[in-house]
Formats: sequence, C-alpha cells, structure tokens
Amino acid sequence: MRANRKRAPMIRATHLPLYLSSLSLSLALACGGSQSDEPTATAPAPGESAAAVPATAQTAGATAPAPQTGTPAPDFTLADLDGKQVQLSSLKGKTVVLEWFNPGCPFVRYSHGEGPLKDLAKKHTADGVVWLAINSGSEGKQGAGAEMNRAARQDWSIDYPILIDANGQVGKAYDAKTTPHMFVIDGNGQIVYRGALDNAPLGKVPADGQVNYVENALASLAAGKPVEVAETKSYGCSVKYGSL
Repeated sequence: MRANRKRAPMIRATHLPLYLSSLSLSLALACGGSQSDEPTATAPAPGESAAAVPATAQTAGATAPAPQTGTPAPDFTLADLDGKQVQLSSLKGKTVVLEWFNPGCPFVRYSHGEGPLKDLAKKHTADGVVWLAINSGSEGKQGAGAEMNRAARQDWSIDYPILIDANGQVGKAYDAKTTPHMFVIDGNGQIVYRGALDNAPLGKVPADGQVNYVENALASLAAGKPVEVAETKSYGCSVKYGSL
C-alpha cells in the first residue's frame, strides 16, 4: 500500500480573486496606506475638455476644479530641503517637470533605484528642462520629513530640488493623487501633460512594449510639436495628505 503523500496546495479558479486581493493588500501596506494605494490603470485618457483654473495655488480644502491640460499651471512658491524658495512663475519660458515624491513609496523607490527616474531628469535638465520633485506628505505620514528626504536625495543622487509641501496646498491645487504623479509644463506656463510616468508600474512592461509618457512629452516640446498623449491615469501610492 502506498503512503499518502501531501500535495502542494493549489489555487483554484474560484479562489483567484481572493488571492489577487491579498497581493494588492500587501502592496498597499507597503505604500503605507489602504488598498486605494495599489497601482491604477495607465491607459491614456486624452482629449478631456479644458477647464479654466486660477494661476495661483489654491488653499487646502478649496473646491476649485483640478487643472486640465492646456490650461495655466497653478503658481506656487515652496522651499527646498536647503530652505531656498522656488517660485514656478519665475521659470516661465522654460519647460518644467513636476514629480510628486514620497521616498517611502515602493513605486518611487523602484523608479529612482533601478527604474526610469534613475537618470531621466539628468538627461533632460542637461538640455535646459527644470525638474522639481514635490513632497505633499503631511507631518508624521510615510515619506514626510526633511531628514528622510535628504537621505533619499543622497541615496539616489538626486540633483534637482525636492520641495516640501507639508500642508498639501500645492498638491491639492494640482489634484496630485499618487507618487509619482507627473506634470509637464511648457514655456508659456501651460500644462501639456499630466498623469503616469510610464505604462510599466514597478517595471512590469506590457506585452506591446514600454512607453515613457513624460519622455515622449518632452521630446514633442523640444521638437515644437503638440504632445500626442496629454493625459494618462497615474499609478503609485496615494499622496499622504493630512486631515483638513
């Protein structure tokens, strides 16, 4: 008589949704939040109608509509990690990239450690593009605090400003939802791209190939052409805003 052998547990098709949900929850916990922090779809959503917005940053909790592509980028003044004030409107005439930042977020850590942000900014700032990271995390939240951001700047050799938006005023003015959440602003101060960095969260490249939306937008601007894909849905960890 053969001894009964233990078989490895199998994931039945009926159990697959629960299994995937557990994976999503694990990733959400790494992001320091709820399941809303899991990656979102990155399919482009071009062609949204432009809505007029003020050219200055709204106050936290205000209900002004989120800025659309083709409208003025909300102005702001924020201090970097060394206390230097950076004002967006003073950069008019230059292409500006805004990158919402959280050094504790696994999506940000991957992008800067071995992913697309490892050298993307350096490549374009050499051509005159201004690149700014913005941390809208509230005090005590994941990735907030000057010390942690200084360490990340050193670890990832970030040579562009990391701006601190602890009250979330600027993040809310832009309706920044995730880290990273990317915005490209042209020399006229208009938002020409907003959304995901690329279509490959955590390096998971789709079968039809990787597309870096930010790089494509910058290439179009440099060539004097309109940005073909002006909006996509961002992915990453939720921006860690404080309570209103």
